Amino acid sequence: MKKIFFYAIVMLVSTQIQAQKDFQGMAVYESKTQTPKFEGMRGNRDITPEMQKNMEERMKKMLEKTFILNFDKAASIYKEEEKLETPGQQGGFRMMFGSLTGGGGTFYKDVKAKTYTVDKEFMGKEFLVVDSLPKLNWKLEQETKQIGGYNCYKATAVKQASKTDFRNFRPKNNGEKKEEVKKTSDGTKTNFADNFEIPKEIVVTAWYTTEIPINQGPENYWGLPGLILEINDGTTTILCSKIVLNSKDKVEIKPSKKGKVISQKEYDETVIKKMEEFREMNRGRAGGPPPPMGR
Repeated sequence: MKKIFFYAIVMLVSTQIQAQKDFQGMAVYESKTQTPKFEGMRGNRDITPEMQKNMEERMKKMLEKTFILNFDKAASIYKEEEKLETPGQQGGFRMMFGSLTGGGGTFYKDVKAKTYTVDKEFMGKEFLVVDSLPKLNWKLEQETKQIGGYNCYKATAVKQASKTDFRNFRPKNNGEKKEEVKKTSDGTKTNFADNFEIPKEIVVTAWYTTEIPINQGPENYWGLPGLILEINDGTTTILCSKIVLNSKDKVEIKPSKKGKVISQKEYDETVIKKMEEFREMNRGRAGGPPPPMGR
């Protein structure tokens, strides 16, 4: 009887260990970013209200994305859902813009090793960014709400704003614009990008559920005692719309290997340098933002 009981315990433990190894889930996230208003911006004098509206609508569509997060207990991959390109859409510009707005590659997170790997394409070159996961000092709140039937808890943190993420750009207020006008009153032409600025820090609000007790979330967010189902940073909201746990169809969760290996700091420096060069090259062009670039 003792032997039977012993074997039963061993079988139960083995089954639980195997279940943990086989555990896998999939979450679908919808990302939306507030579209900047082009009305009244310097450099737009020749743009009609109809053209402004059209530009805002196009920008809105480009900033609405769907992502898939596949995860297990230790790692995850986060990737933008592929969409058919519309006729006339420039692939090179779309891919570059995607890289600057949270998409453009497979984002792999290893929460045990606290590292991430993401492949990016910028200006026709492929990069493989490999670095340590950013650690946010989350403040756990008591407030709760339901998301898709899951009970979620609120958490907040402050993070440094990335200068290579277009979603962090905020329109300058009227006072700052007037100061800029004074500085350029000597006839120096301005650039469309001069209407925007990047804050030093951003307040992030997350909603996570302990009902799925894994240390994962969309993009590079992690570090909470449950799956993050919603993230908001003031202009961008990433909201989970669907969760599937332990599907029969397993997904291979592993990092990409394509591109030149580079750190996040090195990648940011490369992008900032190119963006400054492009900004200077297009300074003074009338008619709004710089034209799309091909590959």
